[in-house]
This record gives sequence, structure tokens and C-alpha cells, in this order.
Amino acid sequence: MALLTGNTINERLQAMLPSGSGLQIPPACLLDMQGEPLEYEEGVSLSVRFPVLPRYANPLGHMQGGFIVAALDNTMGPFSYLIAPPSVTASLNTQYLRPVTPETRFITCVARLTERTRATLYLTGEARNPEGKVVAMCQATCQILPAKG
Repeated sequence: MALLTGNTINERLQAMLPSGSGLQIPPACLLDMQGEPLEYEEGVSLSVRFPVLPRYANPLGHMQGGFIVAALDNTMGPFSYLIAPPSVTASLNTQYLRPVTPETRFITCVARLTERTRATLYLTGEARNPEGKVVAMCQATCQILPAKG
């Protein structure tokens, strides 16, 4: 199995775009969150690191859950594109295990393929703090879009 790292992952994604598609890879939401691709194991998993920025804080100073799930979604979306034709998220269920405190510098999100059918991807994801502890887990169901033409 191929193992890609860093910007090579973005280069692979950009090379997969059909000419004139108008799609932006990486998407603006991923760029805004400053996601850094770390490793892609062909067809198995994708990991992306996200800084924990002060603007993501809730009133307690912890990273707001919506930003944690956005980081997970910003990992699972590119992963789904690497393993299948374009798809859309039909469901995304998240469980939070521990807070991401103001002292946390970054979280690392990993997306994995659980199952693929003709029309559906079943993915799992997890976000970990720098100590390797899981802060959130999620499951996603993605509907593969029919081919145009």
C-alpha cells in the first residue's frame, strides 16, 4: 500500500480533479482551520493535524465541540474523495470524550474506512490531543454521487 505524507496528499487530491470542475482542493474551510495533512495510507486512513486556536474557544476556554467536529469533517471529506468518487455526508455522529483545553496546541484527526458499498461509504474518525488521548470519536455515512453523463 502506498503511504503519502504532507503536501503530497494535497497534490494527489488536486490531480484527481476533473478539468473545469470548479472544485477547490483543499477547500476554504480546511485552509481556514489551518489543517496540515500528515499521512495517507492508500484506501485505509488519512490523518490531519489542526492547531487549537483561541478563536475556537467556548466560554470555558475549551475548544468548542463544533470546531472539533469541523476538524473531523475536514479530515473525512478529503479522505472520502481519495477513496471513492465524490460523495456527500448523509450523517455524522460525534461523541466527545474529554475537553480540548486552552493548553492544547493541536489535535490530530484520523479518518478510516469501515465499509464501502456500491453507493455508500461508512467512515470512522477520531481526534486525539498531543498526548495521544482520544478527545472525540465519530461515525459518518457518505452517499456516493452518481456519475455525470
